[in-house]
Amino acid sequence: MRPVGRRDLLKRAGAFALAAALPAPARAAGGGDKVTLAWAPVLQSLPLCVARDEGLFERAGLEIEVMRLQAQAHLVEAVVSGRADASAPGASVGLATIAETREPGSLRVSGFQGASNSLNRIADGLITLRQAPIAALGDLRGRSLGHLPGASWRTVARHMVRRAGLDPERDVRFVELAGGLHREALTSGTVEAVLSVEPVVSLAVASGTAKRILANLGAAAIADPFFAGASLIGTSFVRERPDVARRLIGALDEATSRIEADFDRYRPLIVHCTGIEPAEAGLVPQPYLKGWRDLGEADRRSYRAFVETLVTERALSASARGADMILKPSDFSA
Repeated sequence: MRPVGRRDLLKRAGAFALAAALPAPARAAGGGDKVTLAWAPVLQSLPLCVARDEGLFERAGLEIEVMRLQAQAHLVEAVVSGRADASAPGASVGLATIAETREPGSLRVSGFQGASNSLNRIADGLITLRQAPIAALGDLRGRSLGHLPGASWRTVARHMVRRAGLDPERDVRFVELAGGLHREALTSGTVEAVLSVEPVVSLAVASGTAKRILANLGAAAIADPFFAGASLIGTSFVRERPDVARRLIGALDEATSRIEADFDRYRPLIVHCTGIEPAEAGLVPQPYLKGWRDLGEADRRSYRAFVETLVTERALSASARGADMILKPSDFSA
């Protein structure tokens, strides 16, 4: 069998991202207020699939145009640039915070997605090949570690390595890889371990390829709960069309509440949101999803802890410590 190179991995990652397709809405949209929503096929985007499948957008008087993108970073860029009014759940919190510091007043967070050890909600994990001599973070010394591209997961990876007593500058070689590459990167020897996300982690373990060393690295190393994903909304959209923005957030909040109340009912839609096979949907653990109306002080503390970690790991300047992107009621009348 021919060894798999980095070029092959990148091609297959693109195919993975393009494999997903949103379900059709329960009823044809027409006559509603038009909203452009940026979307990438990740597990955290499930509220979008539920809202569309159950007609929540239509009931809110909205006609949603979905802008399908291939990466979480693209969701942030689409909202900052104004190409999209908002993003589906699953945009990168780290990249969004960095973008907001560079373009102040451009973004707000209207929901979080992530993990919680206290609630047994799993979103990420450290995996290696089953036969690899790696059983703890300290065993990564002198080895390569893959993780998702971007500031969020680069920060988590470096921070967890540092907390384990390793020097991220010298002891570990970090490799940024799209999620669709993670399992194959292990089997090809591109990396020796991967900090990956669901559903990649559970599917790799279930296939017999990998073993899980640790789960919820961000929740363990930074804050519990830990949110790497967010729903984003453009501040200009909120300011210029506040009623439409409220209805959009309300529809996504309702979808989020339904998923939280009965996740197994909506498991089949994971296939449309992530591109995995129907037989694999039952292997995916329930993510921790928080809509805007349910955000509390613990969620705000979690976000502030992540911002502080981004500063510590030099992804943000110290002046960003006071960053607060969470949408406020007053933003609708600004």
